[in-house]
Amino acid sequence: MRTLTQRLVLTAVALVAIVSVLIALATTLAMGSYLDKRLDEDVRASLTLAYGPQPPRFDDDRDEQDERDDDSRGRGDDRPGSIGQGVGTVSAVIDGSTGTGWLTDSGSGGFGAQEPLDADVIAVLATVPADGDTHDVELPGLGDYRVVAEDRGLTAVAGLPARDAGEILESLVRAEALLTLLGIATAAVVGTIVVRRQLAPLREVAATAHRVSEKPLSEGEIDLSDRVPERLTDERNEVGQVGAALNTLLDHVETSLAVRHRSEQQVRQFVADASHELRTPLATIAGYTELARRRPDAQATALDKVEGEAARMTGLVEDLLLLARLDAGRPLVREPVDLSLLLMEAVNDARVVAPDHTWRLALPDEPVELVGDEQRLHQVVTNLLTNARKYTPPGTTVTVTARPDGFAVHDDGPGFAPEVAEHAFERFVRGDAARHREGGAGLGLALVRAIVGAHGGTVALDSRPGDTTVSVTLPMR
Repeated sequence: MRTLTQRLVLTAVALVAIVSVLIALATTLAMGSYLDKRLDEDVRASLTLAYGPQPPRFDDDRDEQDERDDDSRGRGDDRPGSIGQGVGTVSAVIDGSTGTGWLTDSGSGGFGAQEPLDADVIAVLATVPADGDTHDVELPGLGDYRVVAEDRGLTAVAGLPARDAGEILESLVRAEALLTLLGIATAAVVGTIVVRRQLAPLREVAATAHRVSEKPLSEGEIDLSDRVPERLTDERNEVGQVGAALNTLLDHVETSLAVRHRSEQQVRQFVADASHELRTPLATIAGYTELARRRPDAQATALDKVEGEAARMTGLVEDLLLLARLDAGRPLVREPVDLSLLLMEAVNDARVVAPDHTWRLALPDEPVELVGDEQRLHQVVTNLLTNARKYTPPGTTVTVTARPDGFAVHDDGPGFAPEVAEHAFERFVRGDAARHREGGAGLGLALVRAIVGAHGGTVALDSRPGDTTVSVTLPMR
């Protein structure tokens, strides 16, 4: 298969060849028409030079006739006038099928040397119609001629060789053929240079794509820093459009690979953290089981501890399963939910569980309603209030505010550490020791983000000492 450069050069050469041939054909036809017209005029002029503008009168008075012929021809013999006649001019007077004729051979000073025509030539000239129009004939021994005949009492004939016009046309065609070949060769050379130069930016874009394609993209952190130079991304031309599109594609691929790598890292970390979280209660259960076996008097205490760790492990597993379902995109229940009532119930429960905190609820005059999974939304509110209770000291004021587009949970506790706030909604992320009063798996805020995201909403954290707010935005009904 030919390359783009070859196809473009071949196209340019073909266009040059076609245009050159058309120009040569038009020139040849025009020149041929001009030469034919000029030859016809010269033939008629030869007839006038040979016999004059008036037709001769042939009668019995030979002296009168000779005198008239002398006046018309400008000389004293019976030959036609040769003044100004070109070499090769034939002239004849035909009477029926016979006559006399002369061939102008050579001469100087305007007088040509004339030789008599053969009978075979006279016979051919006698066949020319005396209609005043030019005709092409082949004269024996002389070649192709353009002749004209007129009836002037007797038939006067004059003619010129047609080979001169043919030779001119042949020379013209040869010159045109040579120039056409030179034009085609020049177009091929110049076209190749120009096309290669014009396609150099496209080859540079292709080189960038080749470099990227040679990189291993299957796993690990990928370096996709290669980009098409900015000078080749001007979208006002075709190459710039290709370069800009390739850079955009590489940006998307780089982002996708980074997300995939981060997801792989999160999965590995998730598995490691989940294993660690499950290993702790399992070890506790195994320890207390061994204690109950060795000390029958401690069986009640051991069973209580085993039951507590089993419940903790069950909750952890349920949270992990919920996260897995949400990650898989499984749909949630879609039903009308009174968010105002849900917040009121959650705050009342928090007052009972943590009476040493100050709990406040701000609701608008009109109920806030939406469509969603009431159980999961209740879990979102409970997780946020549990976090506010667990990671703030007694006496902290926690305010829940309902908005037309969601709600916010604010507390005046110590806030998140800067290094923790950045990853607060990731899985198995816990607060620092100053805030950590009760154990937790670090899945609370991860579940909040996953559930809110499944509802088509967003969650944001703004935290500083004495001012921490978690804002939840949900699509309203």
